[in-house]
Amino acid sequence: MTTASLIEQIHLKKSFLCIGLDVDLNKIPEHLLKEEDPIFAFNKQIIDATHHLCVAYKPNTAFYEAYGIKGWQALEKTIQYLNTNYPEIFTIADAKRGDIGNTSTMYAKAFLEDLGFDSVTIAPYMGKDSVEPFLAFKNKHTILLALTSNEGAYDYQTKIVGEKELYKQVLETSKTYTNSENLMYVVGATKATYLTAIREIIPESFLLVPGVGAQGGSLKEVCKYGMNKNVGLLINSSRGIIYASSGENFAQEAAAKAKELQLQMEDELKVLN
Repeated sequence: MTTASLIEQIHLKKSFLCIGLDVDLNKIPEHLLKEEDPIFAFNKQIIDATHHLCVAYKPNTAFYEAYGIKGWQALEKTIQYLNTNYPEIFTIADAKRGDIGNTSTMYAKAFLEDLGFDSVTIAPYMGKDSVEPFLAFKNKHTILLALTSNEGAYDYQTKIVGEKELYKQVLETSKTYTNSENLMYVVGATKATYLTAIREIIPESFLLVPGVGAQGGSLKEVCKYGMNKNVGLLINSSRGIIYASSGENFAQEAAAKAKELQLQMEDELKVLN
């Protein structure tokens, strides 16, 4: 998917919501455990109930890898279902890969070519030869971990190395990579006050922002400091939406929670009109 297509969907749906499909069999409604593939059955109902309210879905691959081959098959069925039935949706493989050379190329092929995701999250620690293989795929996006929402982010990401914080050096250096126009960045919602400095470095790039809701991040603060003329934000919510109910009406309750966020986003978008 091109960036222009993503922006078009944002304005069409009046939403920049990304829903995280982090499926834990201990948390999904009990009646689904009787299904042949409980993970896919859960995802399918969530997707069918919420697709009109969001512009992206983000399965965290750890929640699928944990269940071995059955989990991977559920992931494959999920992305195939999205690409077949809702091709306008931007898809993110939240895999946080990061290796060099041929290994990165194979990771990229696995998610962007074989599975058919629009994007994949990766770690920048090993530098450009771990990032550029992902950037080589046309109309695909690489989402670089820049400033994350967890407490441990302060261990390294905000430390001053030389004359500036490490996360700023990551942002600046990444702009020199081949096909860097296909880069997006992860910035946690709990780091909203950093967004002004981040936008000075990457004013046009899309930011994937987790941490709104369960982790305590503020949508309004993120929009205040991080929104650009093309919106430039994908706000992710996972647990707060998909686990809104453990009953048989779980998908409808998830849709209600997604609608709440969508309406807030619609209000925020009015400043661009």
